[in-house]
Amino acid sequence: MTSIRSAFHFTGFYLFYGLSRPLLWLPLRVLYILSDFLFILAYYLPGYRRKVVFNNLRNAFPEKSDQELKKIARSYYHHMCDSFIESFAAVNMSKRELRKRCAWKNPGILKKYYDEGKSVVAVFGHYGNWEWLLTLPLYTDYKVLALYKPLNNVYFDRFMKKLRQKFGLQTVPVIRSYPVILKYHNENIPVITFFLGDQRPVKEHIRYWTTFLNQDTPVMLGSEQIAKRLNQVVVFFKMNKLKRGYYEIEIIPVSENPKSTKMYEITERHTRLLEDQIRKRPEYWLWSHKRWKHMKEVQP
Repeated sequence: MTSIRSAFHFTGFYLFYGLSRPLLWLPLRVLYILSDFLFILAYYLPGYRRKVVFNNLRNAFPEKSDQELKKIARSYYHHMCDSFIESFAAVNMSKRELRKRCAWKNPGILKKYYDEGKSVVAVFGHYGNWEWLLTLPLYTDYKVLALYKPLNNVYFDRFMKKLRQKFGLQTVPVIRSYPVILKYHNENIPVITFFLGDQRPVKEHIRYWTTFLNQDTPVMLGSEQIAKRLNQVVVFFKMNKLKRGYYEIEIIPVSENPKSTKMYEITERHTRLLEDQIRKRPEYWLWSHKRWKHMKEVQP
């Protein structure tokens, strides 16, 4: 069975890679034609997780009409297809082009922390095109660590790691993340560690619930726990989409002295920052994610 699965993964990846590789040499403005075609498939024929998307939107925005929700959903699917194309197009993009398309608004904040010898926990959400955060090593002297969950398909996993490491970012499996972070801490090497703040925790690991987008929501506490344990500065990466293919990231301080904060305070701060961003421009968040799969049990 393992050999069959491996062969399937191998065939699937190289079929995808063989068909997509020539396209990735095309300019992004041309690839957006392909994105428009993918939108038709994703939204209409046969449709990708439409039930999940509309259910999430209705629960998050009960005050909005069906027409308003439909407009958000259509814009979301357009953006989702664009970001899919943009992520893979980065394979052949130069440093110059990616710096132009994904600008960091205020990297001076990170320079200040670096000069002070402080490590940083950076939290962000599935918003905009988070894959393009791989550009950060072009803007800072920090060693940049990105935590990730390995993909089931080892060939796709290898491809994505290579893409993310293109400009010097170091990928670290979540399960091995703390020993790696601790090693740099003990060697006094300042690092920035990426944490996705809106991932769904495994049910048996849920330790904290909050209200997020009008719903009871379990949240992961890893970023806060590491920040408090090692007293690392916490920032939020607010990624704004300026127009098709162009983004700007604002670095917002969350806590410069995590050990002085109350339990869950840091988690609440970055959760509220993301929620505020989504409410203002909801079409750029990952609505097809089954974020609310786990339901909070009502205590008798």
